[in-house]
Amino acid sequence: MQIKALEQFETVRTTVTLPVELMRRSQEIVESGRVPNRNALIVAAMEYFIAELEREEIDRQFAAMADDAAFQTLQLDMAESFADSDWEALKQGESQLQ
Repeated sequence: MQIKALEQFETVRTTVTLPVELMRRSQEIVESGRVPNRNALIVAAMEYFIAELEREEIDRQFAAMADDAAFQTLQLDMAESFADSDWEALKQGESQLQ
């Protein structure tokens, strides 16, 4: 994971309360040199976590499409309307392989 420099962002100062064990583990990571400082670690962790939540929401929306009758009908109509051109493209592609 790439750690971005905070200088490239508009920032705001805030205070967080962390569990002691999490603080200790984060300090070990900082001292190992894997991240430049705790602030960079927290920013990277928040970016990763928020991106994961956003991916989960996208997955949830796609999953909902599986039960959406109107969406399924639209998809079938589209597939049927392109069936002839898809078949022609497949035949043309196979002929180029031979």
